[in-house]
Amino acid sequence: MNLSRFFETRRQYRQTTRELNRLTARELSDLGIVRSDIPAIARQSVR
Repeated sequence: MNLSRFFETRRQYRQTTRELNRLTARELSDLGIVRSDIPAIARQSVR
């Protein structure tokens, strides 16, 4: 992985975690997500 790809992947990961963490517990529940799943979901989104 080149350096620019690394930084882009990291930026996307942080953006995904930020957006999901802004949701309420109810909104996450409606999506079938618990807050502890957010890092794994973010990792999957950048693969």
